[in-house]
Amino acid sequence: MHGMKVVIIGGVAGGATAAARLRRLNEHAEIVVLERSGYVSYANCGLPYYVGGVIQNKNALTLQTPQSFKARFNIDVRVHSEAVAIDRAQKQVRVRETLTGREYTEGYDALILSPGARAAVPPVEGANGARVFTLRTVEDTFRIAEFLQKSKAARAVIIGGGFVGLEMAENLVERGIRVTLCEGAAQVLPQLDADMACFLHARLRAAGIDLRLGAKVLGFAEENGALTVRTEKGAFSADFALLAVGVVPDTALAAAAGLELGARGALLVDGHMRTSDKDIYAVGDAVLVKNAVTGEAGAFALAGPANRQGRIAADNVCGIPSVYRGAQGSSVLKLFEMTAAFTGLSERAAKAAGIAYDRAVLFSPNHATYYPGAQNMTLKVLFRPENGEILGAQAVGYAGTEKRIDVLACAIRAKMTAADLQALDLCYAPPYSSAKDPVNMAGYVIENVRAGCKQFHWNDLPAVYADPNAVLLDVRTAAEFAAGHFAGALHIPVDELRGRMGELDKSKKLYVNCQSGLRSYIACRMLAGEGFDCYNFSGGYRFYAAVAQDAAAEGVPCHPCGVPVSE
Repeated sequence: MHGMKVVIIGGVAGGATAAARLRRLNEHAEIVVLERSGYVSYANCGLPYYVGGVIQNKNALTLQTPQSFKARFNIDVRVHSEAVAIDRAQKQVRVRETLTGREYTEGYDALILSPGARAAVPPVEGANGARVFTLRTVEDTFRIAEFLQKSKAARAVIIGGGFVGLEMAENLVERGIRVTLCEGAAQVLPQLDADMACFLHARLRAAGIDLRLGAKVLGFAEENGALTVRTEKGAFSADFALLAVGVVPDTALAAAAGLELGARGALLVDGHMRTSDKDIYAVGDAVLVKNAVTGEAGAFALAGPANRQGRIAADNVCGIPSVYRGAQGSSVLKLFEMTAAFTGLSERAAKAAGIAYDRAVLFSPNHATYYPGAQNMTLKVLFRPENGEILGAQAVGYAGTEKRIDVLACAIRAKMTAADLQALDLCYAPPYSSAKDPVNMAGYVIENVRAGCKQFHWNDLPAVYADPNAVLLDVRTAAEFAAGHFAGALHIPVDELRGRMGELDKSKKLYVNCQSGLRSYIACRMLAGEGFDCYNFSGGYRFYAAVAQDAAAEGVPCHPCGVPVSE
């Protein structure tokens, strides 16, 4: 093992981490890293912020250079060096120097593949034009930044509302560029459920971004220095366009070598990150790994998993049988001053996996409201009805949003239940939280539901309206009720409810709402204590208004209550 030779194809999170870990474990191994770009270890996730001018120093994006790798780790890093073929029988890699065209072979005892993923380019006319950019590498970033500097561009069309599309929308707006954001689906950030994405839609529009949902790109045409972007929602004129429609595992090299591939052409690996060849490992955006919640295989193009996988591959090369225990997709996004974060399963993912779930929606301030500066946070938590085990969580808010999702990410990993959330001992001081943290509150709400406090959700409203035995009861103040309410709802403020129960019919089912779900829960407890059959409106009128208004803003046909007809 002492004199072993390890070749690593690809740097960034997975490959660079594997290289450094290998050296820490084995001082005498020969380690060669082949990287086809000019940068072996860079802050991939920081690229949009360089375009926006938030990160101003070019060198800040580069975490390690070939020189620093050599000096600290005695690792032979070769940039502008593309692996073009793997001969598994001879255990050799054919390498092409991209600047000179020279080719040579490099032998290996163990090979680690970290090819990453490339930006997806839809097969439409003009997608490879000079004014159509993608953002994946440092070179891409400098190309965009240079174009913006030289062209004095004023209008941009972004195709795709995932992480890169949203982060670039923010950064271009901050540079004074007018942005149209076209997303082929009915929502941005598909890892969120549609009802949570509504808060992001509202923030994008508030920033002056022309948000077009259901606007799949059809083609690009350049004429007289201007670009026309054709979509299913019309054509848009721009100085340039950014394609941010996702990534594709870069596995052509592995496929040509006969390694086994799975869904979407991603590499199949075992828990030790070993491919179908016992001497070849693979890590990062190009591999399929276990979803830690469902147990099914999935692709997670995220820096955290790639780093962990690189370390685990290096361990196994050195005889330490480390196992990668799966990913749950924990992520966070900054959108202007807002934060969106999520972990584990969304409703869409739970349905796709065939997992029975229920959900709780909470509207919590991020810290004690009597301490100045409290801001609202919407928290949605999915759980197994039979035992309260936490399956997933999503939150949109401001300061402190991601720390709640981080706690819930730990809870999911530990297979904790809502009862466990109730018992969590979390930090509290008025500037940071409340004595009952939103995570504790999620536990209380879920356990109340499991104990028989019935709830109904915004997408149940059409069925409620269709039920002749149903009565909508609004328990907010007169001012709140006047500002907007469900059509046909009775109005009795919660503080008057005990004295006015005679106005209600015990033979009817009462569907009770307030603004956030708290007062209506209190009302339901009162009513249930007097023998009424009642249901609490999950998330409150505020949540419903966000969902319904977003649907209305997109011109979707709605029921009288404002809920989309398709629901």
